[in-house]
Amino acid sequence: MKKIWKYTKIMAITVLFILVITFLFMQQRSFGKLPSGKLLEKISKSPQYHDGHFKNFIETPMMVEGVSYFKVLREFFSKGIDREPTTPLPHVATDLKTLPDNRLVWFGHSSYFITIRGKKILVDPVFSERPSPVQYAGTKSFPGTMSYSVDDFPDIDLVIITHDHYDHLDYNTITKLKDKAKAFVTTLGVSSHLIYWGVEEARIQELDWWESTWPFAGVELIATPARHFSGRGFTRNKTLWASFVLKTDNYRLFIGGDSGYHSAFQEIGKKYGPFDLALLECGQYAPQWPYIHMLPEQSVQASKDLRAEVYMPVHWGKFKLSIHPWREPVERAMKEAKRLGVNITTPMIGEPLILDAIASGSPWWRNIPGNTAVTQPAEEALLQK
Repeated sequence: MKKIWKYTKIMAITVLFILVITFLFMQQRSFGKLPSGKLLEKISKSPQYHDGHFKNFIETPMMVEGVSYFKVLREFFSKGIDREPTTPLPHVATDLKTLPDNRLVWFGHSSYFITIRGKKILVDPVFSERPSPVQYAGTKSFPGTMSYSVDDFPDIDLVIITHDHYDHLDYNTITKLKDKAKAFVTTLGVSSHLIYWGVEEARIQELDWWESTWPFAGVELIATPARHFSGRGFTRNKTLWASFVLKTDNYRLFIGGDSGYHSAFQEIGKKYGPFDLALLECGQYAPQWPYIHMLPEQSVQASKDLRAEVYMPVHWGKFKLSIHPWREPVERAMKEAKRLGVNITTPMIGEPLILDAIASGSPWWRNIPGNTAVTQPAEEALLQK
């Protein structure tokens, strides 16, 4: 009996120690802050907000039925095949402070810089080495992809944040950027994080799906539906996720954010298309979570649904956040774009795209040593859905 009591005490102390350490870890400012007070009252009126959480407009399970989280983690942390480049990725050294108007520069994954109508717009800026609440743990950026920092930018007229995941909303980047960014447009609830990190509430505007704003004369920004989720700690879906339509008198750009494939792409295309350029995620997919991220083939189809003149695959080329080989997304996207007759552009990190004449770009990733990957058979059935 004494031995059992001894082991019980040890177990209780161990559990208490873990709980205390977890609690202290979660107090870090990088986790942000959940909406409360007047902000919570506002978002609770959203048609997307039900029973204390935001929900997708169609059923969207996080994982397919029967998937083991332990197995997913084990596979994620396994070595895999060509999961990340072994040599630095190439980039173009562009002077962002003197970048001409009507340009777009990609920085890997989902961060990019747009100059339009004399304004400087930054989308989902992440310039930390790890998309993580801490910089001593978590997946690291690929070698060669940290070639730009906040210091390289001019004053920013507008920052667009599509949702609050770490690979789209980075604490370190926002704290460095907040004093040189004039305004922020984001989704419902995300301002709670930004205000907590020192951004004045007056500089932030939140949008629900289908709401629009005119941040500058001649520039309209519309939040449109996406099929995804949100959350930075243990609690999910307290803030909204979205894609965005950026309209001027000369251009229409679709900013995809993160999303699984869905029927609303066609609705957005009919309502706001055709688009000059659609930036759509094509990476970080897996057979285990097919509803919250698109397969590359679905991404290409989404560009057709949107009636886009040119499709640009993003959400790849910087972080290892899934189990596929690092270059597989863009290879599959190029193959499907050719099959469907879709114009695709694949710039290097830092390479300016001219919005008036978008070049196709070269398959620069093929010069990086490594293995070439093929489509996973387990995904074939998903392409029919």
